[in-house]
Amino acid sequence: MESITQILARELGQKEEYVENIVKLLDDGNTVPFIARYRKEMHGTMDDQTIRQLADRLAYLRGLDARRNEVREAIEAQGKLTDELAASIAAAQTLAALDDLYRPYRPKRRTRASVAREKGLAPLAEALLAARAPSHTAEELAQPYVNVEKGVETAEAALAGAGDIIAEDLSDDAALRGRLRALLHRTGIIRTTGCDENDSTYTMYHDFSEPVRKLQSHRVLAINRGEKEDKLKVTLETDETEALATIIRAGVHPKNPYAAFLREVCADSWKRLLFPSLERELRSELTDAANEQAIHTFALNLRPLLMQPPVRGRVTLGFDPGYRNGCKLAVVDETGKVLDTAVIYPTPPLKKTEDSKRTLRRLCDRYKITCIAIGNGTASKESEIFISDFIREYGGGIDYMVVSEAGASVYSASPLGAEEFPDFDVNLRSAVSIARRLQDPLAELVKIDPKSIGVGQYQHDMPQGRLSDALDGVVEDCVNAVGVDLNTASPVLLRRVAGISPTVSKNITAFREQNGSFQNRKQLLKVKGLGPKAFEQCAGFLRVPDGADLLDRTGVHPEAYDAARTLLTLCGYTTEDAAQGKIGELNTRVKQLGLSDTAARCGVGVPTLTDIMQELQKPGRDPRDELPPPLLRSDVLDIADLKPGMKLKGTVRNVADFGAFVDIGVHQDGLVHISQISRKFIKHPSEAVTVGDVVDVVVLSADPKTHRISLSIKQAQ
Repeated sequence: MESITQILARELGQKEEYVENIVKLLDDGNTVPFIARYRKEMHGTMDDQTIRQLADRLAYLRGLDARRNEVREAIEAQGKLTDELAASIAAAQTLAALDDLYRPYRPKRRTRASVAREKGLAPLAEALLAARAPSHTAEELAQPYVNVEKGVETAEAALAGAGDIIAEDLSDDAALRGRLRALLHRTGIIRTTGCDENDSTYTMYHDFSEPVRKLQSHRVLAINRGEKEDKLKVTLETDETEALATIIRAGVHPKNPYAAFLREVCADSWKRLLFPSLERELRSELTDAANEQAIHTFALNLRPLLMQPPVRGRVTLGFDPGYRNGCKLAVVDETGKVLDTAVIYPTPPLKKTEDSKRTLRRLCDRYKITCIAIGNGTASKESEIFISDFIREYGGGIDYMVVSEAGASVYSASPLGAEEFPDFDVNLRSAVSIARRLQDPLAELVKIDPKSIGVGQYQHDMPQGRLSDALDGVVEDCVNAVGVDLNTASPVLLRRVAGISPTVSKNITAFREQNGSFQNRKQLLKVKGLGPKAFEQCAGFLRVPDGADLLDRTGVHPEAYDAARTLLTLCGYTTEDAAQGKIGELNTRVKQLGLSDTAARCGVGVPTLTDIMQELQKPGRDPRDELPPPLLRSDVLDIADLKPGMKLKGTVRNVADFGAFVDIGVHQDGLVHISQISRKFIKHPSEAVTVGDVVDVVVLSADPKTHRISLSIKQAQ
């Protein structure tokens, strides 16, 4: 049998040695970001996503092994463990396969079959199955089992009880269940009917059917939700003739004289026991697979959203749209500090347009605002038109962007929001959050539960624990990839750093308040609760931008400081040269010395040396700065302005299994169906686009009545 390490190596296409190293590192309490960034020699430079995939699969396989032992011990305790059964248990590759094997031995609630066994009818069931010659009729064979005291008053009652035992034994047969499960996958059809034809939410499912093997995950989730809301009735259809034939082959010998009776038993087993059970299994399996796909898609969308390039160095106005209660404004400086707030009423019902423009002009003149972030919620369209008109009248010099405000209200009403802005009402807090989302998406979005950020599908229907684990992993990876300023980071951002718990994150900020700014990374060891292990995990991801030691400003881990200094010396440089950007020939000099030889002389591996070289050449670099900047606008379109064939630029706001939603400057995002994303064949939209991408699109259609916009990326290429 393959070991867990061998299975992981085969499934991930990685060397067994690397997998063993990662398993050991995980077991020793190392975090995924630390392993991915600072232990590259041990795993062949796998990225954080691959390591998380390995960790998830490792947990599953270990759980499978634990369940395997439980099943084996439970059956052995009953004295029923045979060599053949033990081998089957050892060979089972899934929890479902193990449960099939354990099914006949699992303690059951009282059933028709168990009642028949209590009446002494098990030998009759065995006799009916074993018969090969017609020596007696079925009634004659059953007559000796008639026992009025036990409740078996007639031969027919005895046969019925024996049939119940046979039917249950068939339903517990692991091999038979496996064949029928495969049949359902091959021939099964999910059919839905709707209860209300006027319910537009489930229009396409009012009379819908699709083979199980072709059913896409987003449809599974939509069907499940419709069923849960009593809007849809869901049934599973399959080839019952083939199913019954499969059961008969398993339970009826061709020469059995009681074949007619046994075929009826087989039909009963299918209808009463096997099909309902397998249907539940199949629906559950489809749901689990759809959940995993939705979680995967959510994570795919979340990563680029968090890694959106910051709009740096601009005084920004956060604009939280509204109707009756007005639009809340918050001006923040280049660092995100709140400078001023206001409330204006440019939208219905008050529509104080001129007063609102005067207020806006005053703020722009006083604070030199150059960028406006507009929330995409209620009244966003009217607010965007108002801002566009204002910019034209103001004379330009200001750009705006419609920002997703998903989760902003959650943050505004949270204890964290109240702690950060105790004197602001929830709407003003939301305006601040919207402005900061444009300035530094990552630093602001980490304050919000990832599930509330709004780049997934059916997230409220997901297993919440599994979803949280997956999304928290993405947030952690992004925060650590960017790095965190040790002297300015909030506790909520610090606790996303590898190795730092919520308690320690608060202790770090308390240390800053009591002792002033950190001067170097070593001071972290003075923080309460932050021991050597936590320091090892977190130190490389924390930056001291004003630190005296250049290396404290970089992503070089303290354990590699000596290696970095040795590298500079070998190449004829000093840390001062690196601080002043005077090491432009570093790569050339290393190449002359030989990359492998230089790594050996520095006492590190080639991957670590390569990372050190990158960090020294760009101290404190932000990987987000290497991405295309976000698309800022100064004018607005109306859906009525859109005509087929019109070519526009837009920003990808969400990626689903069936396509991508693109913001083209109208209130409603347009849908690019998967068939219109690429000229090449793609299985999933994420192969071609990600959240935040700026793309060229062509308008295929736009319907102002339904607010539906259809776009094409491939026709714009």
